[in-house]
Amino acid sequence: MNLFTRRKKTDAAVAPPHPSASPQSDSPAPLTHGTLRVGMGQLLVEGGEPARNLDRAARMIAEAAEQQCDLVLLPETLDFAWTHPSALTEAQPIPGLYSDRLCQEARRNNIYVCAGLTEKAADGRIYNAALLINPQGEILVKYHKINLLTVEQPFYSVGQTLNVVDTPLGKIGVNVCADNYIDGLSIGHTLARMGAEFILAPASWTVDYSLTEEDDPYREKWVKPFSILAKLYNVVVVSTTSVGYIVGGPYEGKKSVGCSLAVAADGIKAQGTFNEFAGELIVADLPRPRRPEQGTQIGEMLVRKGYQFDHLPA
Repeated sequence: MNLFTRRKKTDAAVAPPHPSASPQSDSPAPLTHGTLRVGMGQLLVEGGEPARNLDRAARMIAEAAEQQCDLVLLPETLDFAWTHPSALTEAQPIPGLYSDRLCQEARRNNIYVCAGLTEKAADGRIYNAALLINPQGEILVKYHKINLLTVEQPFYSVGQTLNVVDTPLGKIGVNVCADNYIDGLSIGHTLARMGAEFILAPASWTVDYSLTEEDDPYREKWVKPFSILAKLYNVVVVSTTSVGYIVGGPYEGKKSVGCSLAVAADGIKAQGTFNEFAGELIVADLPRPRRPEQGTQIGEMLVRKGYQFDHLPA
């Protein structure tokens, strides 16, 4: 069954489908109940251009609603772009100008929105933030990225909270991009322990300008950690990334290349095009996992699956 479709955006041409975009399965079918239709919005994000980026996000939200999506997931720091210097002086509070715009679009289109923004907190610190907004335009979750890359630490402060929220769509946890690196996977483990059925991760995956689809480095970097969480806990991990060339900041000259992912216990459910011009909406119908285990029952389940718990190195 074809679980996802692609929608062309006017911002950029869409490259041919990624060769590994079809669903994969190497394990028994997971327990599920119901379906979540997600729009994975690979958005062109221009450095230091929040008004244009938010207008583009608004169009993507409307398109997801037209495609009858329950939820649309947009990239990391879609206001100023990741590590753009203007964020240090122009970041807005949350609630504030930019989050209000996303809340208005969620309410106008009657859809859940998960998106990354830059936040200036009351104490002056700047955070790489992610929001989950309901169709009434209310912020259900505000999360601050924890696993900050060294290169982004001059721009953002480390987050200190994790949260999972109950919604009619399921139990949803939110993190950001590198929180799902192998070395940060304890964040995803914790969200799963908190009962998350879906983990949503706004992202801005970047590569050197010379890399192309044939050099795709993301199999090990993203499919592997997503699959670990999905198979261990029967959760669905969904991450949407920006596209376009990076202007300003320490990664200037690199490019964001899409390749958004949705991974469940039985494999890849949807995958965006790997291309810096692939501004597109990927619509995926994702079975909602059924997760009856709680507390120490989760540990017992992991033992049955052969998971090795933390231990000190020899």
